[in-house]
Amino acid sequence: MADLQHDIPTTTEVGREDRLPDDPFPVESGAAFLERAHALLEAYPVADGYSGLPRALGPLPWYDLELGETAVDTDVPRLREGHVGALFWSLPVPEGDRGDRGGRAVGATLEQLDLVRRVVETHPEGLRLVRTAGQVIDARNCGRVAVVLGPASAAALDDSLGILRVLQSLGLRVLSLAGAAWAGAQGLTRFGEEVVREMNRLGVLADLSGAPEAALVRTLALSKTPVLCTRSAAAAVRPHPANLSDGLLARLGEQKGVCMVPLAAEQTGPSLADVAGHLDHVRAVAGPECVALSGTYDSGVAHPRDLDDASRYPHLIAELLRRGWSDTELSLLTWGNVQRALRSADFTARAAQYRRDPNPPRPADPEA
Repeated sequence: MADLQHDIPTTTEVGREDRLPDDPFPVESGAAFLERAHALLEAYPVADGYSGLPRALGPLPWYDLELGETAVDTDVPRLREGHVGALFWSLPVPEGDRGDRGGRAVGATLEQLDLVRRVVETHPEGLRLVRTAGQVIDARNCGRVAVVLGPASAAALDDSLGILRVLQSLGLRVLSLAGAAWAGAQGLTRFGEEVVREMNRLGVLADLSGAPEAALVRTLALSKTPVLCTRSAAAAVRPHPANLSDGLLARLGEQKGVCMVPLAAEQTGPSLADVAGHLDHVRAVAGPECVALSGTYDSGVAHPRDLDDASRYPHLIAELLRRGWSDTELSLLTWGNVQRALRSADFTARAAQYRRDPNPPRPADPEA
């Protein structure tokens, strides 16, 4: 009996050192991971791939983003606390205006552009509107958050390459292909292929989140610049119409595109650990050069616990450090991959504009 007693494992008292599964880090090392996360984000801030802030500010009679604004998830103090260096501002078209050939979608997009310009102009100490990868760096060096225009809805084009060129001249950098008649379940029409080529010529990045798989695959094959999926996580981890299968993630990785994992509970799960699990999976399948972040703040979606606003990015980075992500991988996740995509689009556009003249604004048959 004495020998049996020696084999009985010793027990410890349940207390502070026991951790619930949803707790982002162990008590004894959480502060150290968080400190490392802040230090890393000082050098490589977050380039947030999707913000619905213009949509959220539209109905407000008054707001001050530099002082702080509790009516929204994003303001300058929280952006600085979360180490956000660049923010892609979505330009959505209201549901009733999509597919309208009378120009309401175009007008709605122009109104969104006007709102964005007014917001940036009235908050010059915190925000700066940018067009190129170099201007993103300049804004960061001046202590401003770089505002990148897009994604805009494909409905805003009204099947016109001329309107695409006008929107680009106003600063548009990302166009969503989801919902476009020329990017459907059969892939891209001839006009759709011309849109992608013209986007390459102009330096406008394609956003393929929510686009049919055939259109996504054809765009990956056709585009000379990396594509973005601004709100897509891993379907193998959590099924959702906007999430990508492992096959698509692998294709995206081969093309050096960027999968921007959203902080949206419906797509990634209800906890910070769930988001980290998606990031782990995308990194494993597509590679560390294919993964980035998309806050989806102020876009009307629910967010996972501990990621309720734009100030919470350090906590996510601390969890990834705990999971063994290297500093190099994290620098690509937060900043490097998005900058690479913007630089590639800038370079390709400069080269293409010397070789290729713009096409006529409208094809004879946009459905062809």
